[in-house]
Amino acid sequence: MTSLKTIGAKQPETTYIGRYAVRIVALKPSKEIAIIYVDKGNYYKLPGGGIERDEEHLSAAQREVQEETGAIVSLRNTNCIATTEEFRNDLHQISYCYLADVLDATGSPSLTEEERVDGLSHQWMPINEALEAMVSVKPTSELGRYIQERDIYLLTEAKKVLEDGYGQKV
Repeated sequence: MTSLKTIGAKQPETTYIGRYAVRIVALKPSKEIAIIYVDKGNYYKLPGGGIERDEEHLSAAQREVQEETGAIVSLRNTNCIATTEEFRNDLHQISYCYLADVLDATGSPSLTEEERVDGLSHQWMPINEALEAMVSVKPTSELGRYIQERDIYLLTEAKKVLEDGYGQKV
């Protein structure tokens, strides 16, 4: 069963805008994963983002990794390994996390203008170092604190799945 974490609390007086998103733990054969640093807000996050209207989760996952890192990935399977539900201001977001294998990491990111302004950059590091980086930073924004909590949880769950031998390539 997929694990679920709720971040924030639903406020009865708030009308929420719903959003669905994917987060990806993209593994190179060297066992390094992609991690995104966001300068504006001082936090690390997993590659990922919103699922567009009529887009499949797996297509969204592949697109987001390629946009944010330039890498081409293949998802290990169609099952998400963990889910988060966030209540942040007027946003109700559900994120689905997937494991993927990097097929080609030679491409360049194609960041949006907002992502460039926010100072997104990616690096590859072992999963334990990525977790340590996520835990050790002190985000300077509310958004960064939400993302930090979400992605530490998702990466911890991914690590457990990998250590247990689940999430193997299909």
